Amino acid sequence: MRDVLFIPFNQEEELVIASDNSGAIGMKVDDQVKVPYETVAYFSFRVAAMECISAGGEPFAVTLQNFCGEFAWEHLRSGIEEGLEELGLTEVEITGSTESNFSLKQSAIGVTILGKKKISKLDKRLSYSPQLEIAVIGSPLVGHEVIEKGAEVVPLSMFNEINSLANVSTLPVGSKGILFELNQLFSNLKFSESDINSNMDLMKSSGPSTCFIAVYPMDKHDKIEGIAGSLFHKVVGRGTSHA
Repeated sequence: MRDVLFIPFNQEEELVIASDNSGAIGMKVDDQVKVPYETVAYFSFRVAAMECISAGGEPFAVTLQNFCGEFAWEHLRSGIEEGLEELGLTEVEITGSTESNFSLKQSAIGVTILGKKKISKLDKRLSYSPQLEIAVIGSPLVGHEVIEKGAEVVPLSMFNEINSLANVSTLPVGSKGILFELNQLFSNLKFSESDINSNMDLMKSSGPSTCFIAVYPMDKHDKIEGIAGSLFHKVVGRGTSHA
């Protein structure tokens, strides 16, 4: 299932809660990946935001847990604001807390997105049919690759555009890889690595959701490929059906 919580808020709406964390990435001496804190927060934000939006949520608040030190707060906030602006969500509130009593040797943050959506009685998972096509948009990247191969990272704005298309379902790919996420999508189909024909590494970590899966009816193929351009990767496979 998706990495989000659905909590009924009233008779018509439910909260959608998604989160992400980041450790040993930042500007401290012992960090394993050295990048500005704006970048750290941007990529952590995008994971949680993509999860929330993919699940049907409309983000309305962001919380930031900062273990990098007081000096990093405004830089981290700036990275989150960059992501919000890319999604056109400039009025979303940001709050959070900084660990100021003790200093950690490595950078660490946590980001939580709060969203809301209309309550649906439909299954949270899809039912696969031959009329559906599957594609991966972007490439699975992790660590230094996220910076070095930035052109292969799917932009948040592109994700948002494809996700907003009618009858299109999306799912961000995280650290467990494309194959794992594919098997979270469908209620009636199970894939093994040998079932799938793709130019993607199906098992590789996609780090801060540098790619996502799109499932769509055949008549949406040209539209989605046109939006994604060189980031479009068709997935062809035949999994094992089950009830």
